[in-house]
Amino acid sequence: MAQTVAEINAKIQNLTAKVLTVTELKQLVLEVGVKQATTQVDVITTGTFEPMESSGAVINLGQTDPPIKIRSCWLDGVSVYGGLGAVDLYLGASQEPDSEMTVNRGGGHIIADLIAGKSVNLKVLGKPNDCYPRASFETTITKDSINQFYLFNPRNLYQNFIVGVNSGDQILYTYLGALNPRLGNAVYANPGAIAPLWNDPDLRLIGIGTKIFMGGGIGYVAWEGTQHFPLQKRLPNRTPVAPAATLALIGDAKQMQPEWVRGCYFRNYGSSLMLGVGIPLPVIDEEVVAKAAVPDSEIVTSVFDFAIARRVKPSFGTVSYAALKSGTIRIDGINVRTAPVASIYRSEQVAEALKSWILAGEFTLTEPVAFLDSDRGFVSQD
Repeated sequence: MAQTVAEINAKIQNLTAKVLTVTELKQLVLEVGVKQATTQVDVITTGTFEPMESSGAVINLGQTDPPIKIRSCWLDGVSVYGGLGAVDLYLGASQEPDSEMTVNRGGGHIIADLIAGKSVNLKVLGKPNDCYPRASFETTITKDSINQFYLFNPRNLYQNFIVGVNSGDQILYTYLGALNPRLGNAVYANPGAIAPLWNDPDLRLIGIGTKIFMGGGIGYVAWEGTQHFPLQKRLPNRTPVAPAATLALIGDAKQMQPEWVRGCYFRNYGSSLMLGVGIPLPVIDEEVVAKAAVPDSEIVTSVFDFAIARRVKPSFGTVSYAALKSGTIRIDGINVRTAPVASIYRSEQVAEALKSWILAGEFTLTEPVAFLDSDRGFVSQD
């Protein structure tokens, strides 16, 4: 069975589309096979809820009277980049507060607070000139008192990510959280086979302009993400064995919901943003279903030792996501406890929420206006 995205959208608008979460689809394929399953689904919804520190918000404040050209700016003590237009700002999710008195809080928390409708203190220093004579300004803002407030995230949705362990004698505080010494634990960041890019491994369906669920609102794929590396080594099923493709995402933060956007903090490392993202996959042919049927037992990631403080770390090989989710993996003859920093439960909820939108006719699909680079290498600095 082959169908177009336009034909699927007509079904969505007529409330006749058959929609399954990717977890439901995988189970259906086990029961009836790919060919039969393809006739029973029009859209497959995927989801993830994980830390995405390469995220941030674009904010336009609106001008003061007299006008001001921002030189330095802080939101609740967290520095905001002002090197754009006069009152355009960019707040990075991992930006730390200037004062050490403010702990366990950073840019991701400010973004989440604004999305939740909370008030945030704004302090601005200007660069007076003939166009913009004002030297300073201080007030409180909410998402309703500013013009634009949208997330523009340079790197989200890693197609795969690593497992971190620590063979050393001291606890290490990392972007995966605390890694206990002597292989005391193993931490992974990707929720596995429910996550979007596992289910479209060659990005045949997902590209620039793809419409997505982003933080409880509508977003779009804007470009390839930073560190996009589609040439990563892959298994015969086309899934990568380590970090590979990434996406840059954009979405209106004023539409987003606080349950899907949370500030978070990793001890002795810094702040980040927990973000719920879901991507619908149009079932245009059997290949879509065959790729999305991949289970956790058939996707793997690489285990790296953070005790070696180098860019290229020693690897303990690969492990399947089924093994990671079992709670224990075996490394060098040692049983090592595992835990995710992604919420697998909330990832499932993202896919369910997107499914409900589509079934209600509230979310139609888009086709990419361009596909992402499939031949991008990876450059490092020495």
